[in-house]
Amino acid sequence: MIPIHSDPAGLEAAVQRDIQHYMRPGTLQLGGLPPLSLYVHLPWCLKKCPYCDFNSHEQRQELPEERYVDALIADLESALPLIWGRTVISIFLGGGTPSLFSPRAIDRLIAAIRARVRLEGDCEITMEANPGTFEKDRFRAFRAAGVTRLSVGVQSFDDRFLQAVGRVHDGAQARAALAEAAECFETFNLDLMYALPGQTELDLERDLDAALSFAPPHLSIYHLSIEPNTYFAKFPPAVPEDDAAYAMLDRITARTAAAGLQRYEVSAFARAGHQSRHNSNYWQFGDYLGIGAGAHGKLSFAHRIVRQVRLRDPARYMDQALAGMPLARESEVKRSELPFEFMLNALRLRSGFALTDFMERTGLPLSAIAKGLEQAQAKGLIERSEGAGLGWVRPTERGFDFLSDLQEMFL
Repeated sequence: MIPIHSDPAGLEAAVQRDIQHYMRPGTLQLGGLPPLSLYVHLPWCLKKCPYCDFNSHEQRQELPEERYVDALIADLESALPLIWGRTVISIFLGGGTPSLFSPRAIDRLIAAIRARVRLEGDCEITMEANPGTFEKDRFRAFRAAGVTRLSVGVQSFDDRFLQAVGRVHDGAQARAALAEAAECFETFNLDLMYALPGQTELDLERDLDAALSFAPPHLSIYHLSIEPNTYFAKFPPAVPEDDAAYAMLDRITARTAAAGLQRYEVSAFARAGHQSRHNSNYWQFGDYLGIGAGAHGKLSFAHRIVRQVRLRDPARYMDQALAGMPLARESEVKRSELPFEFMLNALRLRSGFALTDFMERTGLPLSAIAKGLEQAQAKGLIERSEGAGLGWVRPTERGFDFLSDLQEMFL
């Protein structure tokens, strides 16, 4: 295991260098820093799904667990000066398929993070899991390693549709995985997709029946989208027409509400107290440090907001991270881009946002979004309220239905 702060003199020099670099005068004036999360990318999966545009790689040989965890630790240590003194409110282990890693490796990783970063007392630690990697007591071992929340990528319970979207598990494996997740975790997320190739509204009803039978505290339901540079982009499947997909979404909204799940974000439904803290921080334009091959991050400083991207290729990433150079690129978010970046995220939330949050998170005056707000309100896409401070903004039902049009008003 890489020792903590093995070179104190070098670490101190790096701290001073980064402080000088990031704290130099800039175009913004942030009154304070937003909450901070940590994203950890584990890029391997059993098979690349035809719709997936994430940085994921099929496992063709034994996973380099030890070396990859070493690289993650080194990556985190190199980034410590950028988050010095800040508390991490949530950790998300994403992929790929993180559940391919052994519970022992996950235990070592979480312990290393705890040793180096100040975590909030009730820090949420989420891990993505695939039913195709499920074996009895494996999820229990992840819970013992420190994972507090599991996100199970079911997508469908119907073998026809699982095969159509290239998933490696079947419906029986999905049910077995969810049964153990419900037994081992106080909270977990069930991940579904709809508007799948050949799917009808009746097929969706069956998937919803199966999903809700597990009484999930949290349900994420995504419309299958055809992304560039994927297999489906080259060979598009026949998917339901838009009207059929809208009807499916109406059924999802009605069924989840009847089951006591609140739609708190465009694609997320949860029981009270079970909203994803990590994803909510993204949507509220919080900060997140991203480590791992291809991981993205967003970090705020007194006078600037910076985006970082790690090297994508796992082998090159491991070499460079262990040498203290994991970054592929880093860029400062332009002042002119901040209104759209903020609104792209905040308008996904049913509760919207406080206007004071916009100013605090971007360092910009309200005049930067005033024209867009006026247009959106005139078209019935948002509602505004005067309250404590400057009040709040939230999307209307119509705004939720035409979210892309609403977001584009702030470009």
